[in-house]
Amino acid sequence: MDYRELEYQEELQKVQDRDFTHDWVSSSAFIFYLSMICMVAFLFGASYKLFTRRFANSGPQQEIVIQPSTKFVPEYK
Repeated sequence: MDYRELEYQEELQKVQDRDFTHDWVSSSAFIFYLSMICMVAFLFGASYKLFTRRFANSGPQQEIVIQPSTKFVPEYK
């Protein structure tokens, strides 16, 4: 029985060494690189969206009425 228990403990240790949740060094590196990839993907997506829709209005262009006395060269009556 002692031999089987020792063999079981060795096998359990091998599994835990390869397990993601038991090795904090590899898991923290994985989470770091995953977060960097997500951040780059988000920034690329946001930049692409801004690039494709730059200054585009969804509706028709409306004429803006500016008071003549407030222009660069004011027009007085």
